[in-house]
Amino acid sequence: MMWNGGWTVGWMAPLMGVSAVLWWVLVIAVVLAVLRWWRMPPEVGAGPRQDARQVLDVRFARGEIDAEEYAARRRTMAGSAGSAE
Repeated sequence: MMWNGGWTVGWMAPLMGVSAVLWWVLVIAVVLAVLRWWRMPPEVGAGPRQDARQVLDVRFARGEIDAEEYAARRRTMAGSAGSAE
């Protein structure tokens, strides 16, 4: 079959098939990404949350602060927790 002055569309058939498959793969990937984002709880992706006491305990365990500073900060947190209520 000849159209457009001798050009045939036979060479475009594989290209159209591949582009159709790629189009549907893209559509499905976008839908799955949106569903995954929509169902994700707010905590995910924010990283692990630690309260101040846990951070202080970890810093003391690593040796970043000494026993005196650890005790002083614990007293400060205990005092500020009582005054916040």
